[in-house]
Amino acid sequence: SNLFLPSLLFVYAEHKVIIVGLDNAGKTTILYQFLMNEVVHTSPTIGSNVEEIVVKNTHFLMWDIGGQESLRSSWNTYYSNTEFIILVVDSIDRERLSITKEELYRMLAHEDLRKAAVLIFANKQDMKGCMTAAEISTYLTLSSIKDHPWHIQSCCALTGEGLCQGLEWMTSRIGVR
Repeated sequence: SNLFLPSLLFVYAEHKVIIVGLDNAGKTTILYQFLMNEVVHTSPTIGSNVEEIVVKNTHFLMWDIGGQESLRSSWNTYYSNTEFIILVVDSIDRERLSITKEELYRMLAHEDLRKAAVLIFANKQDMKGCMTAAEISTYLTLSSIKDHPWHIQSCCALTGEGLCQGLEWMTSRIGVR
């Protein structure tokens, strides 16, 4: 009999993650570093890419969502059941950090994300003159975020540096809430 088969489908839970940030921040590069540990040549994401990433038996379903201005208004269609927000920041792009800040607080105020934890990747740390994670944290006033667990991690998507530490923080959050 096949009675025992359905239960096998529920051995693990999928934890939904959305990867957001402005265009050219490095979202897609980070997703595929997670998946394959290699750099893929990306073009601007229209819509989304979705991949399953497994870390220490923890299954994340990661949605990498296009960050161009015309696409940001549809981010909220991806919010339901999201457990983690990965916000990717281009640490060189000082001019647009204010827009990133607006988008961050708009997300945090959204009903569908009230239980989400936030991982901020300060990407492109290999670039000369980039802002440090501490500077970005101050600018985004992360210390004022009380209703969501958050963590900021400096990284370089092209080399993969810092990405594992971000994932480790995410896995450490599972079951804490």
